[in-house]
Amino acid sequence: MGFARACSVALVGVEGVVVEVQADLEPGVAAFTLVGLPDKSLVESRDRVRAAVVNSGAEWPQKKLTVGLSPASVPKSGSGFDLAVACAVLGAAERIDPAAIADVVMIGELGLDGRVRPVRGVLPAVLAAAEAGYRQVVVPEQTAGEAALVPGVSVLGVRSLRQLIAVLGDEPVPDEPAADQGRPDTMLAGLMVPGAGLGTGIAPLSADGTAHRPDLADVAGQGRARTALEVAAAGGHHLLLSGPPGAGKTMLAERLTAILPPLSRRESLEVTAVHSVAGILPPGEPLISRAPYCAPHHSATMQSLVGGGNGLPRPGAVSLAHRGVLFLDEAPEFSGRALDALRQPLESGHVVVARAAGVVRLPARFLMVLAANPCPCGRHTLAGAGCECPPSTVRRYQARLSGPLLDRVDLRVEVEPVGRADLMGQGGRGESSAEVAVRVRGARERAVERLAGTPWTTNSEVPGHELRTRLVAAPGALMAAERELERGVLTARGLDRVLRVAWTVADLRGADRPDASDVAVALELRTGVQRGVPMQAGAR
Repeated sequence: MGFARACSVALVGVEGVVVEVQADLEPGVAAFTLVGLPDKSLVESRDRVRAAVVNSGAEWPQKKLTVGLSPASVPKSGSGFDLAVACAVLGAAERIDPAAIADVVMIGELGLDGRVRPVRGVLPAVLAAAEAGYRQVVVPEQTAGEAALVPGVSVLGVRSLRQLIAVLGDEPVPDEPAADQGRPDTMLAGLMVPGAGLGTGIAPLSADGTAHRPDLADVAGQGRARTALEVAAAGGHHLLLSGPPGAGKTMLAERLTAILPPLSRRESLEVTAVHSVAGILPPGEPLISRAPYCAPHHSATMQSLVGGGNGLPRPGAVSLAHRGVLFLDEAPEFSGRALDALRQPLESGHVVVARAAGVVRLPARFLMVLAANPCPCGRHTLAGAGCECPPSTVRRYQARLSGPLLDRVDLRVEVEPVGRADLMGQGGRGESSAEVAVRVRGARERAVERLAGTPWTTNSEVPGHELRTRLVAAPGALMAAERELERGVLTARGLDRVLRVAWTVADLRGADRPDASDVAVALELRTGVQRGVPMQAGAR
């Protein structure tokens, strides 16, 4: 009787579970049985593995073969187990040394000709293997750069099963022909879900290796909205832009990622892992270093926003925007169920999706930007524009954004139509994204230094208890906010959010703590009521 085992990884959401692939050969009628809670695509690996082994020059064992995936209680899906199954079978048949593959994690799909094809989710799979104590990983050659992002792991990228057999058996490694350089590499098709990359903000690289990014200098006028955008980027505060069509709401939101700081190493790994599982990680860019941007259409369902799908849930828009920007254009046109589903991730920074196949916890710490018109025709706030919407229709339209959802939005700005002087450039060109990004990065660094030793890094994450006990504002700074609380204009959550915005405004101007003017700016940005203070962040 022959027995051998190899290891692979089963992905549950964006987290991985190391799976032991065991192969057992017994005398009897030749048969291939696969057990261990596999799905349909994994059951089909029996035919793929058999053809790949034979076409790689190895002999298929003519015995009763049983392959078990342990632990059997974890659902397993996808074709990434093919490589581990093939090596376990060859180890049981003594074609390769079973001891050489016992502690090696193998991830990859096999073609019928023995080529190793890339699969999605390599980074979270290798992260799970490293956390479980494994130090040797075999992946397809196209995803070796993605796997190498995990420190302390030895990565071997292979092009075919024939090459892997030679490496494991200390034999001369055969040369495999590369893909035809005159056409796209068909092997990369397994990494991308068709159409899934649209709206994610990963701009394609140009010929010189740079990506086009919209600049704030292109925005004409809109001083108040630009200030709100800078405060949102510096503190991670959610933002509502309301105004008539054509005022520049979408243009402003598309330029928010350009002023956000680059992602840290840990944040980059988190974002890359989510995008790898979702199948939107661009080939040739194994590590995402800048904040993502996701803008779903207003017809999106609740499942597409928070995550879902058949079987185990897949990441939704809130997870694709993790550590970046989630832009909801025409926000009142979204369904009420979809918008209300955003309440939990806005507070907790993650979303828990329960399905019959299991419960998945997905990361979802994003900066939300809402854009809304004042009424169905969009001309309600324009003097003499001829809005014919009845007051009841306007009220119903504005009520589509529920009070509990708006209470979680720190900044609410009315975007006014652009005047002729600003549009024709007579008012001068505004600051560029690079200039604003310098102030935003400085404010973020001051917040990180102040919050050292705590689990928070931005002002928007600080709990209200800490704002009222340890991080205290200047004496008398909260008098205006306390009056608004007594009048019922602010809720208790609203007061905490005003304090968070005030700390961000103070960080932008380099102050040690917020004063009355900083709180006044925060109140104006939240309520829209002018307080007679300059609205230029960092310049007061």
